[in-house]
Amino acid sequence: MEYLNGINALTLVFAALLIFAISYRIYGVFMAHKVLRLNAANQTPAVEFADGQDYVSTNKGVLFGHHFAAIAAAGPLVGPVLAAQFGYLPGTLWILIGCVLAGGVHDMVVLFASVRHKGESLASIARKEIGPTTGAIAGVAVLFILILTLAGLSLACISAMHEASWSLFTVIITMPIAIIMGLIMRYRQNSVTFASILGGVLLVAGIIGGHNLMQYEYINNLFHWDVKTISIAIAVYGFFASVLPIWLLLVPRDYLSTYLKIGTILMLAVGIVFVHPTLEMPALTPFIHGGGPIIGGPVLPFIFIVIACGAISGFHAVIATGTTPKMLANENEILFVGYGAMLVEGFVALMALIAACTLMPGDYFAINTPAAAYESFIAANPHLHAVDLQHFIDRIGVDLHGRTGGAVSLAVGMAHIFDKIPFMDDVMAYWYNFAIMFEAVFILTAIDAGTRVGRFFLQEMAGTVIPAFRNKNWLPGVIISSFLFTFSWGYLVYTGNVSSIWPLFGISNQLLAACGLIVCTTMLIRMNRGKYALCAAIPGVFMAVITFWAGYMQVMDVYLPQEQYLLASLAVLAMLLMLIVFIGAFKRWYELLKMDADHRDYYGESVKELVER
Repeated sequence: MEYLNGINALTLVFAALLIFAISYRIYGVFMAHKVLRLNAANQTPAVEFADGQDYVSTNKGVLFGHHFAAIAAAGPLVGPVLAAQFGYLPGTLWILIGCVLAGGVHDMVVLFASVRHKGESLASIARKEIGPTTGAIAGVAVLFILILTLAGLSLACISAMHEASWSLFTVIITMPIAIIMGLIMRYRQNSVTFASILGGVLLVAGIIGGHNLMQYEYINNLFHWDVKTISIAIAVYGFFASVLPIWLLLVPRDYLSTYLKIGTILMLAVGIVFVHPTLEMPALTPFIHGGGPIIGGPVLPFIFIVIACGAISGFHAVIATGTTPKMLANENEILFVGYGAMLVEGFVALMALIAACTLMPGDYFAINTPAAAYESFIAANPHLHAVDLQHFIDRIGVDLHGRTGGAVSLAVGMAHIFDKIPFMDDVMAYWYNFAIMFEAVFILTAIDAGTRVGRFFLQEMAGTVIPAFRNKNWLPGVIISSFLFTFSWGYLVYTGNVSSIWPLFGISNQLLAACGLIVCTTMLIRMNRGKYALCAAIPGVFMAVITFWAGYMQVMDVYLPQEQYLLASLAVLAMLLMLIVFIGAFKRWYELLKMDADHRDYYGESVKELVER
C-alpha cells in the first residue's frame, strides 16, 4: 500500500471526472431507457396540477440548480472530511462506486416514482405500493428523520455564521437577489439567461463589497449576530421559504446558490490543477481498525454512514418526492436532474476529501481532535504532531486547535490550496472566510427545501383527519403545517439539545436511503421490470444491512457505554421503524412475484404503455 501514499491530487480529480462522465452516458442512460423507461409523452405533475404555488413547470437548468442546491447540504462537505481519518482511499472508493451504483440510482428511481404518483411523498408511495400500515409507519419515520436532519444542518450552519459578519452578510443578500430573479423569470418571457447573469453579477458584487463593508464598525455590528439570534433567524427563514410561492424565493435562491457552490468547487479543481498538491494523508491509517479520535468505530461499516451524502443519501428522497417532482416539466429530464445532480454532488464530496487530505496529517488531527483529548492522542501517536498549524493560525487570525466537526479543517484545506495559486499570495484569511461562507450557503439551501417538504408531509398526514389539509393551496393549512414543522426543528436548534446527533443522523439518513430504494423496487416489480428491478434492489438491501450493522455497533459500543440513553433510544426507534417498513416491502415483493404479470400492474404506467402491453 506504500505506493499509494503521497500521490498527486490531480490523479483523483481526473479519475473522478472520467468515471462520472462515462457513468452518466452509459449507466445513467441505461437506467433511463431500460429500467425506468422514461416517456416524454407522459404529463408530469407540474403540468397536470399547475397552480403557480407548488406545482410549477420549471426550466430544467433552473430545476437542476434547485435540486442540486437542496440535496447538497453539509453531508458532501463534512462527511468526507471526517472520513479522512481512515486515509483517503476508503472515502474515495465509496464516493466513486456508491455515487454511480447507489446514489444516482436512488435519486432517479425515487424521483421517477414520485412523478408517476402525482408528486406525492415517499410515505404516500409506500402506502399505495406496499400497504396502508407500512405507509403510515414510513411517514412517521421520514418525518422523524427529517426533523433531526434539519436541526443538525441548522446547527452546522450556525456554527459557521455566528459572530462572522461578512459570511452572514453574504448569505443574507442572496435572499433579495433571489426574489429579484424570481420576479424576472416569472413575469418576463425567456428571461432565465438574463436573470442568471444579473443574479451572478449581484452575488459577486455582494461577496466583494461585503468584505469591504465589514471594515466599517457600525455595519459590521449589524451583522455580528450571536448563536441565539441566528437560531431564531434560520427558523423564520425556513417558515417563509415554506409558505411563499416556490418560484419567488426558494427556487431562485437555490439556483443562485448553485453558482456559488459549483463555481467554488470548479475553482478548487482549477486550484488543484495549478498547485497539483500532494495528498499528505496516507491511503490507509492505523485507525481503519477503530480507535480514532474523530470516529471511534472501524472503517467497515462506519465509512458508509460517515459519508452520508456524497455517495448516497436518504435526505435526497425527501427532496425527490417533495419539491422537485412538482416542478419537473418533462419526464425525460429525470436523468439530468436526478442522476446528474448526484454525480455533481459526488464530485463535491471528492473535492472536500482532497482538500482535507492535502493538509499534513498532524495538522488535520490537531484541528479535528477535541482539545480535552489532544494531549493523550499525541502521547499515543507522537508521529502525528502538528506541522504547519501555527502558520495557518498566524495567517488566518483564528485559533484552529480543537475545532471539531470537519467544517474548519475543510476551510483551512481549501484556503491552503487557493493560497498557492499564482497571484493569490497573502490572502489566506480571505479564502478561509470565503470557504466558511461557502459551507453555510450549502447547508442553508437544504434547510429551506427540507422545511417545505416537511410541510407537505404534515399536510398529507393531517389530511387523513381533516380533509381540508389535503388541499395544498388552503392557506390556513399551509401556515399551520409550516409553523408546526418549523417550530419542531427550530426549538431543538434554539435549545441546542441536538449538538451530538451526527452519528444518529448518519444512521437515520442511510436507513432512509435504503427505504427509498426498497419501496421503489416494489413499484418496479409491479411495473413488470423483471430483472431490471435488481438495479434498485441490490443497493437498497446492501444499504439496509450495512446501516443496521453500523447502528448496532454505535448503540452497543458508543451510546450505551457512555450512558447516552436518549441517543440510543432514538437510534433503536429509527431502526425499528425502518425494519417494519422493510419487512412489509419484502412481503409485497413475494406477493407481486407470485402474481401473473397481466394482473400485477394495476396503475402507474401511461395509457400508451398499457395499450402497447
